[in-house]
Amino acid sequence: MKILNVFFVAATLLLLSACCNNSEPQTESAPMIEKNQISIPEGRVTPEALWAFGRLSGASVSPDGEKILYSVSYYSVEQNRSNREWFVMNIDGSDVQQITKTPFSEHSAQWMKNGEKIAFLSADNGSMQIWTMNPDGSQRVALSNIEGGISDFMFSPDETKVLYIADVPYTGSTCEPYEDLPKATGIVVHDLMYKHWDEWVTTVPHPFVADFDGKILSNNFDILEGRQYECPMKPFNGIEDLAWSPDGKTIAYACKKKIGLEYAVSTNSDIYLYNLDTKKTFNLTQGMMGYDLMPQFSPDGTKIAWVSMERDGYESDKKRFFVADVNGDNKNYLTADFDYNTDFYQWKADGSGFWFIACKEAETDIWTVDMNKNIRKITEGTHDYEWVAATKTGLVGMRHSMSSPNELFAINAETGEETQISFENKHLLDQIEMGKVEKRWITTTDNQKMLTWVIYPPKFDSTKKYPAILYCEGGPQSTVSQFWSYRWNFQIMAANDYIIVAPNRRGLPGFGQEWLEQISGDYGGQNMKDYFSAIDALKTEPFIDENRLGCVGASYGGFSVYWIAGHHDKRFKAFIAHDGIFNLEQQYLETEEKWFANWDMGGNYWDKSNATAQRTFSNSPHKFVDQWDTPILCIHGEKDYRILASQGMAAFDAAVMQGIPAELLVFPDENHWVLSPQNGILWQRTFAGWLDRWLK
Repeated sequence: MKILNVFFVAATLLLLSACCNNSEPQTESAPMIEKNQISIPEGRVTPEALWAFGRLSGASVSPDGEKILYSVSYYSVEQNRSNREWFVMNIDGSDVQQITKTPFSEHSAQWMKNGEKIAFLSADNGSMQIWTMNPDGSQRVALSNIEGGISDFMFSPDETKVLYIADVPYTGSTCEPYEDLPKATGIVVHDLMYKHWDEWVTTVPHPFVADFDGKILSNNFDILEGRQYECPMKPFNGIEDLAWSPDGKTIAYACKKKIGLEYAVSTNSDIYLYNLDTKKTFNLTQGMMGYDLMPQFSPDGTKIAWVSMERDGYESDKKRFFVADVNGDNKNYLTADFDYNTDFYQWKADGSGFWFIACKEAETDIWTVDMNKNIRKITEGTHDYEWVAATKTGLVGMRHSMSSPNELFAINAETGEETQISFENKHLLDQIEMGKVEKRWITTTDNQKMLTWVIYPPKFDSTKKYPAILYCEGGPQSTVSQFWSYRWNFQIMAANDYIIVAPNRRGLPGFGQEWLEQISGDYGGQNMKDYFSAIDALKTEPFIDENRLGCVGASYGGFSVYWIAGHHDKRFKAFIAHDGIFNLEQQYLETEEKWFANWDMGGNYWDKSNATAQRTFSNSPHKFVDQWDTPILCIHGEKDYRILASQGMAAFDAAVMQGIPAELLVFPDENHWVLSPQNGILWQRTFAGWLDRWLK
């Protein structure tokens, strides 16, 4: 269930997935989607206000360090789609210029020709291809014409070659159609990984290399020709898992060279170095058994850095940060004494160290580390950074918080002083009164201190009593940090006059490996006690009505809701579970990435000698439905192949058959998230309506 993206933020994942929905060719006659200029008269976050925000992503700094290129996605509820536009501004935030204004989205924009051109992806000619334009958006020219289109690309340092990602047919788990049955829709499966996340696996991405003469691509070839491996690894890894050496002779790429059952039970990817002259491949991380990801060559090309997990099958292992000589010698574990993940990094220009992003105690900041493992925190504050880069005068980062979506900030690399330089959503934020966000440390049942966020309604009045909502995080190993979500948005819940209690229970990163790893093999154990500790501590406050408590969550948070529904001792008056696990035995066999189930559940349920697995499955929520006594809303997407919709339907049926008030919201066309605007608003209205019905 956990997402393996280099960026932590769930909102970014939603944005990337949503933008992919626009990859089909669009015509000039399609209505433009531009910046939303809505009025928010009552000053509170609404579903419509959330979908009016422009969503920043994809930033990069020009080669001279003086300008920033970034994108903003705008959404139209009426058209039920989004459109991405690109902007350029000076590093101090001045002279903002919108350089694209088309009815179709441009993607993956990047500087080239020393800043004189910008390359990007567009489906303007029928499929997603590489184009170039001037930095002011003029003179758009198509460079590629790859059959089927491409999903991302990267020019070599001298720009004589281009590395691009394109799909190739996958034959590992489906069969070719019989010629005399052209309308047959059945899929014959003979191995695992026949479905993944939200798709039936019929293609896999491969890295291709082509020569580039400044006008067209030629001599294209597939680095993994004849292999069925994914590169980048789906569903969330991208071009950050590939890198050019400074001399353009070597490509580093991360790949899990496994298919079928072997793929389904393993997280063992490696960093490979492919020599373009000899066509030979060298495994840099041979013997390193977990995920190895995000390779980057040093500026002089003598070293290579990457992010590594230690153990095979454990997708939530610590994201360790390594650097080594390009021949694999002198591996240096730079964050050995740092008990937190490395979520994003960039080499310093002189090769002496790195800027990186890490979450500590539910706040994600910019840090620096040198080759001697000296680590220093740069920024400080109640926020999450998701990207950082060096500029001519310092650093620039993209950050958000529970009270604000992504914006760009200039950062003094020595003092950490931050200055906001983009104001994409100021016209909306100025109209909204956000609720106060408070950090509390709560004592758990085993006498540990647990950070819990408390979000108050706007115009909070301590003399009044408010209903409260316990938020259960998914993952299960995903920090309740200062994330901004367009669905699980705490400010919109608070704006409806609820107090939100969001604990960083056992099993979440940002509090050290011991805290993180306690949850594995202990579903229904200490992390559930942590939830009760949080709500029990807060409900004693005079401004919370302990008779009007709700409990909500998605994914593992949905599992938590289903489990708590059978164990809550009448604490709660309403539940909402989205894409949650109801039956653990069912989940073990239905989910596609078996490594997750094997590690976190402790193994399969038919091994009666496995005490850990037996404890896990004995705690399956479906075994406690006879204890359910509280209204419950179940939400699920039918394209969710991580946790199948049958889980939500089974939970709903169990409630109805016992006479418990229940409601089921099913999205036939959504996956583990809700990505389209109109479905998103339907989700928000249904969510709020259910809570209001039982808590107000």
